[in-house]
Amino acid sequence: MFKQFRVAATGMSAMEKDLITITDNVSNVKTTGFKKARVEFENLFPEILNEAIADREKDKISSSIEFGSGVRVVGTPRDFSAGTIEVTNNPLDIAIQGEGFIQFRMADGSVAYSRAGNLHTDSGGRITDINGNLLEPEITLPQNTTGVIITTDGTVLVQENNEIQQRQIGQINLVRFVNPTGLSSLGGNLYKETDASGEPLDGVPGENGFGSIAQFSLESSNVDVVQEMMRMIMTQRAFDVISKAIQSGEGMLNSAIEVARG
Repeated sequence: MFKQFRVAATGMSAMEKDLITITDNVSNVKTTGFKKARVEFENLFPEILNEAIADREKDKISSSIEFGSGVRVVGTPRDFSAGTIEVTNNPLDIAIQGEGFIQFRMADGSVAYSRAGNLHTDSGGRITDINGNLLEPEITLPQNTTGVIITTDGTVLVQENNEIQQRQIGQINLVRFVNPTGLSSLGGNLYKETDASGEPLDGVPGENGFGSIAQFSLESSNVDVVQEMMRMIMTQRAFDVISKAIQSGEGMLNSAIEVARG
């Protein structure tokens, strides 16, 4: 009887985590470059009551009797499929058309990776992400910059003092991973490498399989709200069914107690 409660509890815990993940996806539907997550489940090891049972009538050995032990969450990988490209009027907005991540230097000196190309500048003119993390390698806009051009291969050019002439000041390279779903999320649309993702491979946008850069553009979230709402309904139904199973078990347990009391 108590095993029923344990199994049901694992199911409710798993469904709760799925609902949290779905809610987070929907909450970030307007977040630039956001990549939706999904919950992966696996069944727990079954409890084997008998290795084999003799079938007296047929004089054969039947299969063992197994009872499931429930379910658990084994991962919440990100779906790195591309979002739609939206046109903007900001020269520091860039979108990656294809594979690749932009590199940023964190405050602790570590490097993080992102698909969000809504770039900014700090008080010193250095290009950063929305949270102030520096673009890697570092690029600084001159104080007298009046125009910024970012080409499809990541070359950064500036126009100064309203002059037509352009001057190159840096290069935005991209990185990619053998297994991007193995990246670990840091929040703020940033990811870090792991053993599962493999080491970052550096390259020039538009070459050797890397995506190209589109200026005056941003990649939107890849969350499909309708799909997420359908998942939410299915998960909520599963949660409700498991809850009813627990209530049923409680009723059976109470009945057994009453019978035992006579």
